[in-house]
Amino acid sequence: MTDEFDAHRPYLHAVAYRILGSHADADDAVQEAWLRLARTGSDGIEDLRGWLTTVTSRICLDALRARGRRGEEPLELLVGSLSDDADPEREAMLAESVGLALYVVMDALTPAERVSFVLHDVFDVPFDTIAGVLGRSTAATKMLASRARSRVRLGRPSAGSHPSSQAGSQAGSQAGSQIGDRAAARQVIDAFLAAAGRGDVAGLLTVLAPDIELHASGTLIRGATAVATQATTFARPDAAVHPALVDGVPGVLVAVGGRPVTVMAFTVAGGVITRIDTLTDPARLAQIVPSWAV
Repeated sequence: MTDEFDAHRPYLHAVAYRILGSHADADDAVQEAWLRLARTGSDGIEDLRGWLTTVTSRICLDALRARGRRGEEPLELLVGSLSDDADPEREAMLAESVGLALYVVMDALTPAERVSFVLHDVFDVPFDTIAGVLGRSTAATKMLASRARSRVRLGRPSAGSHPSSQAGSQAGSQAGSQIGDRAAARQVIDAFLAAAGRGDVAGLLTVLAPDIELHASGTLIRGATAVATQATTFARPDAAVHPALVDGVPGVLVAVGGRPVTVMAFTVAGGVITRIDTLTDPARLAQIVPSWAV
């Protein structure tokens, strides 16, 4: 039985990691799945992979719900640094630990939405199986996945997922403040993108700090006027823009025809953008951007 379980261990870890966002938590979930299998025995289990997927997913679902009950700050998924002077060892560590180094905002999803989205959209688990994990109907599970998919694409939080709803929790209050800061920053970024799309230099100057820095392809551009002029070249009518967290700050992933072409990270302070980091190298983008993000 041990050999049979070990054959599925990498897959189970991948499932748990995608749901929980932590290798340590994924290891714990997989170990708990092994203990449950050891107690139950494999006799009578026709589809061991399916059984283990269900058990591991339920363990992950319970773990996500426990995070909410403790009022923990929502998980923030990371990406490797975009800066030119980034430490290669740190980037390699992040790439390994995260697996795929850019994630569209997932921490805003409810536990059920997150499980349904990951299992179906990432691992192609059938909806009827996911329904069994969640204890809901297949139709309700499809709706959860659809809602999650939309929120992941648009970067919108789910009702009830805001951490400040955890009454009396200092950690929840702090996380709520951080999400509020990100929401405010997102409005500034949206105004920047809209002005860039119109070629509106005057509009760009209203959201750029006078001493803003733009780091792009090894080039440093300083000053609001210079950056605004450069920004008017960013817009493409055929581009799809996906909100993302980049190194923990609000950013965007720009894709054309389902292919990532640019990742941009924005530092926002005092209602204006003080720094923009961009990554456009196709080879590197192909390595760090997961296919489901675009």
